[in-house]
Amino acid sequence: MAQASRGVMLVTGGSRGIGAAVVRLALTRGYEVAINYQRQAAPAEALAAEAAALGRKAVALQADVQDPDAVAGLFDAAEAALGPITALVNNAGITGRAASLAEADPRVIKDTIDINVLGALFCAREAARRLATTRGGPGGAIVNISSVAAGLGSPDEYVWYAASKGAVDSLTVGLAKELAGQGVRVNAVSPGLIDTEIHALSTGESGRLERISPMIPLRRPARPEEVADPVLYLLSDEASYITGANLAVSGGR
Repeated sequence: MAQASRGVMLVTGGSRGIGAAVVRLALTRGYEVAINYQRQAAPAEALAAEAAALGRKAVALQADVQDPDAVAGLFDAAEAALGPITALVNNAGITGRAASLAEADPRVIKDTIDINVLGALFCAREAARRLATTRGGPGGAIVNISSVAAGLGSPDEYVWYAASKGAVDSLTVGLAKELAGQGVRVNAVSPGLIDTEIHALSTGESGRLERISPMIPLRRPARPEEVADPVLYLLSDEASYITGANLAVSGGR
């Protein structure tokens, strides 16, 4: 017999990398999960299909988080399929190809800000409207995926990305205080170097893991699963007195 549901989680950008690791762990922990993707349906649908073997429900939902109307539709579709959302993992994000700021393509900068900042804001706004107990919601928790880049600045790689994650950090602090009396906790996880495909596909540097690893006190990148665990902890009842926190998962960097 499947364990009782721990609630309904929406993971933006949930079809690969850290997002996919969060989805898989959430399913094993008893959540029903809505997996958001922007363009590639197949990975999200394949991930959703894994839920049945665990006695859980999952659904793959397309939406562009830069569009507030699409975000509202995403939440509507998730709730129609799975029930009221109780947890949001604000994970969708991009870096753009690595470059100095002087050489960066303005469109890359704008796209990064639009997805990483506006997307996070729109999703957090929609979650606040639906989760807050003062609005008739069930309460719950939000985890924003930030980055240690916000503090490091990412010079000569993508300072615009670091800036976008600085905004996510501010969102986390402010929204945590705003929703503290409304039954919603808000925290962030800031990964460091993670072994995902983003390095080759987004930054354009296939050897980045090998280049950066010696700079990390633990001398290696993290696996996505090592980020998913802290995310699930911050969403859980075990973290019931934690809000406004930002947990670095960076190997000491």
